[in-house]
Amino acid sequence: MKQNIGSLDRLIRMLVGLIIIGAGSFHESWWGAIGLIPITTALLRSCFFYRILKTDTNDKSEDLLHMLSK
Repeated sequence: MKQNIGSLDRLIRMLVGLIIIGAGSFHESWWGAIGLIPITTALLRSCFFYRILKTDTNDKSEDLLHMLSK
C-alpha cells in the first residue's frame, strides 16, 4: 500500500477524527464512529480517495518535526 498522506495532513486527520468521536460521544450518538475513518487513514498513511484523484501530500523531504523546528 503506497503512502500518500504527509505529516501535516496526518495530524489534521487525527485531530478531526478525535473531534468527531468526541462530538458523537457528547451527543451520545453512533455518528461519532465516523471519526474512525480519518484516524485509520492517518495511521495507515494511505487514502483511497487520494489514489483515485492521483493526489499525494507525502513529501518525504519534509517531516513535521523538521517543519516545527524551523
